[in-house]
Amino acid sequence: MVYYLFIFTRELIKSNFDVARRVLTPSLPINPGIVKFKSKLPSDYSKMVLANSITLTPGTLSIDIIGDTFYIHWIDVKTTDPEKAYTEIAETFEKILLKIFD
Repeated sequence: MVYYLFIFTRELIKSNFDVARRVLTPSLPINPGIVKFKSKLPSDYSKMVLANSITLTPGTLSIDIIGDTFYIHWIDVKTTDPEKAYTEIAETFEKILLKIFD
């Protein structure tokens, strides 16, 4: 859990700088949109932790979870491919959460 908190803090800082840069430099392009991806997390509680981690990270907002599918609003959609979106948004968190909640 301590490792997860360290990784979450690192991602939080990185995303804060990214969003602050976008606010201070309005000419930076943004491409907001909703992406979806599937999670491998086993329980509703672990999915809730992932969703909250995503929402607390500036630039992303968990919209809904239906079964194993997450719907995320992303400030700068880099891909609509679910696998690539998963890699960009959730993979770092989910790998650790799978070890915690498995």
